[in-house]
Amino acid sequence: MTPSETLVELPVSTGEVGGAPLAAQRANWLRALWIELRPSQWVKNLFVFAPVFFSERLFVPAVLWRSLMAFGCFCAVSSSIYLLNDLMDCAQDRLHPEKRHRPLAAGLLKAWTAQVALVGLLGVSLAGAAALSGAFAMILAGYWGLNLWYSLRLKHLVIIDVFAIATGYLLRVIGGAVVIGVAMSTWLLICTTLVALFIALCKRRHELVLLEEDAQGHRQVLGDYPIPFLDAMIGIITASALVSYTLYTVSEDIMAKFGSPGLLLTVPFVLYGFFRYLYLVHRHEEGGDPAQSIMTDRPMLANLMLWVLTAGIILYGASR
Repeated sequence: MTPSETLVELPVSTGEVGGAPLAAQRANWLRALWIELRPSQWVKNLFVFAPVFFSERLFVPAVLWRSLMAFGCFCAVSSSIYLLNDLMDCAQDRLHPEKRHRPLAAGLLKAWTAQVALVGLLGVSLAGAAALSGAFAMILAGYWGLNLWYSLRLKHLVIIDVFAIATGYLLRVIGGAVVIGVAMSTWLLICTTLVALFIALCKRRHELVLLEEDAQGHRQVLGDYPIPFLDAMIGIITASALVSYTLYTVSEDIMAKFGSPGLLLTVPFVLYGFFRYLYLVHRHEEGGDPAQSIMTDRPMLANLMLWVLTAGIILYGASR
């Protein structure tokens, strides 16, 4: 059903509106709203758990609970941002080969329904954040404000747009550290920023390959990103991220804490992760949806699980 269609009310006793059962219509718009919330993208908010993982407090119930609450707040606020973006870009999304299937662009969800859900999710997320701590609420509000600014202006500025995306990932990590009251590792912030820039640049490359000559018509800034230029930046960021992570594993803090560069054993998994992702971007033209690329590619998912297992054994085994 499209927004332009008129609903014809039938007698209440029939239990139907416009020829369709009320229950079926309710299920349809709820399903459309759920799709618009993009729950598959909530995997990005797992960055919130980085501080609790590396601080070796993952198995402290009270600390883990606060991290889970922070994760929930970021999921709610990120879904409100997806609704905001789709409301603002609805006309452009109808011309996109993939985004045109989103419920708002396809006319399966009414704008006012998305607006009510947006306000509700934003209110719930900020209230939950305030209950955790005032500082965390400010970070979450800053995250939403950054994404609003991105939607209105920053996404049209070459290079600045990818830095804005990277800042969003960085705020997740900072929020995760603030909510459990741990000091933020400089190395963790550097590595997070570089990984986020890598993901954002690969996303831009995917858009150019997917849209081809229509790329600039879909978004003006895409015309300022020639693929050779993007490949050069991706190469620089990849090298920087790998070197930074390797230096972190042999840093003075790690050596003093464990007495050996044990985390160096996790470097091969990080190397493979970057190389596998680049393979998916160049060979299979992925990268537009990093969450899907990681969670649906078996080698990538297995590598991620092995990294978590290895790092966990080193971190938590050494602390006993």
